[in-house]
Amino acid sequence: MFLFDWFRSFLPLHNPIGFGAADFLELALASLGVAMVLLRARFQEAARRFAGRTGWCMLLLALLPVVLRLALLWRFPAPTPGGADDFSYVLLADTLRHFRLANPVHPLHQFFEAVFVLQEPSYSSTFPMGQGLILALGWTLFGHPWAGVVISVAALCALSYWMLRAWTSPGWALAGGLLAVAAFGPLNQWMNLYWGGAVSASAGCLIFGALPRLKQTWRTRDAVLLGAGLGLQTLARPYESVFVALAVAWFFGRDWLRLPTSRRAAALAAVAFLPALLLILAQNRQVTGSYTTLPYQVSRYQYGVPAPFTFQPNPPPHRALTEEQDLVYRAQVAVTEEALDLGFMGRLWQRVRFYRFFFLAPLYLALPAFLLALGEWRFRWAALAIGLLALGSNVYPYFYPHYVAAAACLFLLVSVSALDRLTRIPWLAGAAHVILFLCGFQFLFWYGIHLAGNERMLFAMTRYESAAFIDYGDPGTHRHRQAAGRCARQATGLRALQRHAHVPRVDPQRRRSRCRARGLGRRPGRGREPEASPLLSRPQGLAGRTRRPPAAADPL
Repeated sequence: MFLFDWFRSFLPLHNPIGFGAADFLELALASLGVAMVLLRARFQEAARRFAGRTGWCMLLLALLPVVLRLALLWRFPAPTPGGADDFSYVLLADTLRHFRLANPVHPLHQFFEAVFVLQEPSYSSTFPMGQGLILALGWTLFGHPWAGVVISVAALCALSYWMLRAWTSPGWALAGGLLAVAAFGPLNQWMNLYWGGAVSASAGCLIFGALPRLKQTWRTRDAVLLGAGLGLQTLARPYESVFVALAVAWFFGRDWLRLPTSRRAAALAAVAFLPALLLILAQNRQVTGSYTTLPYQVSRYQYGVPAPFTFQPNPPPHRALTEEQDLVYRAQVAVTEEALDLGFMGRLWQRVRFYRFFFLAPLYLALPAFLLALGEWRFRWAALAIGLLALGSNVYPYFYPHYVAAAACLFLLVSVSALDRLTRIPWLAGAAHVILFLCGFQFLFWYGIHLAGNERMLFAMTRYESAAFIDYGDPGTHRHRQAAGRCARQATGLRALQRHAHVPRVDPQRRRSRCRARGLGRRPGRGREPEASPLLSRPQGLAGRTRRPPAAADPL
């Protein structure tokens, strides 16, 4: 019997030691406390020495989320696209990896209409190309677009440490990098969906890590990284990049154009930004036929989606919509009307809850200490930069954490700065280390459940997760189960309609043939059905959890 078999059930009568869920939790907390007392001094000294090795720390933080997520593949395989956003980004990646910015119009395009996909004047995704580029890179190198998602999260965790090194001590920078692994790593939706977040967050690390370095001493590398970060942010989130650029200009103020070195740094940053601008113009030309018309503008004119800003009227569609497209359009109209009813301040207050995405729960004990850091101008600027992004995103009726992903490293800065301030208060010096240990316990607790828990444990515990999002079960198996249930429901519903309305009857033999064509009616031993590619067919759903957070619900 494996040791972990003792923990596989939270029912006292179903495990050898008679523990229930509360007993296991108390035992884990007690073990954590004992380990913290025994290992604190030795661990702190080793971590302090290692934190000063920038290259090794970045390598460790890049590999850690990759290794942890790959260890879960036996239970939670590589995610399949599960929504309109995912499929549109995969289409964009497939286009880019074939060295195209757009695809020709299909002669029967009216039969292939999809949400967030243009059929005319070209067959293309409506999204910016930042996320598509990283998916195309992973797809080309490793044969699967999800590899690009993994690469982006690895880059985010490594760059978080690099960014924090310019703001705080090496030890706290390493702590912030580990917090990034726990918050945005293997259990986070940014690593388990295709619609992104880590690309914009990595761009934010480049931008906000280069700023204080350029303020202290001018170096060509930092100026180029600043421009490259701004370019990557523009490719990933064009609208939010405007507010990031305003924050950059605010950071330097008048010094940016006053000193000769500052002017040179601005010129180098502009040169590094230029490739991103050229890519955007080229994509616009290939997709829409105009250098200045973005793909989403054409989509908004043709289909009425994506939703406009709250100060704009809802655009009417200018072409016939499929049932799915009409449903999405009417849902976005309803969300826009609800956002208008709340008003600007009402939306701002309602969205505070979504920022839980960037903080592990124990960190809320330390966040008030960040007020002590506001005495320094650079920390006041960081808080105001977060506020600027929050205000800018508030004019859009929808809100997801990846809209403000560029500020993810600033949220990490807030966390480690608050913990640092706690250590400077004599009677609270040990509280910061306790909070860090609790953050580690929270991550390891949920990761352990996902790694080694059986179905009963997952069903009992994962309903209480507040910030994790990961695939559950084998997509192929659940796809067949879902399709079988749908065939049965369709047959039952059709019989009910035929009793109460004039509906042409369908030959039962034909209906059974349709189900067999989906691989549901073949008996064992009658041959093998060809396996469909998970990237070329929409999954019919996964058991246990939704594939992506609904727009009207809290995705946390």
